[in-house]
Amino acid sequence: MARERREIKRIESAAARQVTFSKRRRGLFKKAEELSVLCDADVALIVFSSTGKLSQFASSSMNEIIDKYSTHSKNLGKTDQPALDLNLEHSKYANLNDQLAEASLRLRQMRGEELEGLSVDELQQLEKNLETGLHRVLQTKDQQFLEQIIELHRKVQLIARSILKSLF
Repeated sequence: MARERREIKRIESAAARQVTFSKRRRGLFKKAEELSVLCDADVALIVFSSTGKLSQFASSSMNEIIDKYSTHSKNLGKTDQPALDLNLEHSKYANLNDQLAEASLRLRQMRGEELEGLSVDELQQLEKNLETGLHRVLQTKDQQFLEQIIELHRKVQLIARSILKSLF
């Protein structure tokens, strides 16, 4: 059974308008995510409802995409493509620098440093991650010890056979 085609005009009922907005917003965000994944595109979507509520989607960093848009808009009339490329490279550098700072902070926290600003939940998550890592280290160590023991047993057996052969 075919769905009835709705005429595109303002919905008078506030409740029906809100329900339609909510459903269509979900569909729009789903399409934006699909476009991002399928086409490897940077997608940013900002929607304000009639009540002023903000909804947003970004395939990567919203700020990075907005910066890229601003740079592109400024350079749209210019033929200075190297400046655009330089700005994009600077944006990538800044993003990588932020990622490095975040990773360095996480590493220091894993070492037990700079824990003052963490909440109880974050400390518990850090503890869980450390326990998981310690468990992996212990498993690897035990596996290596086991392999060394097996190798030493093999060598002892070879030496014992060699001694027995020389005695008889």
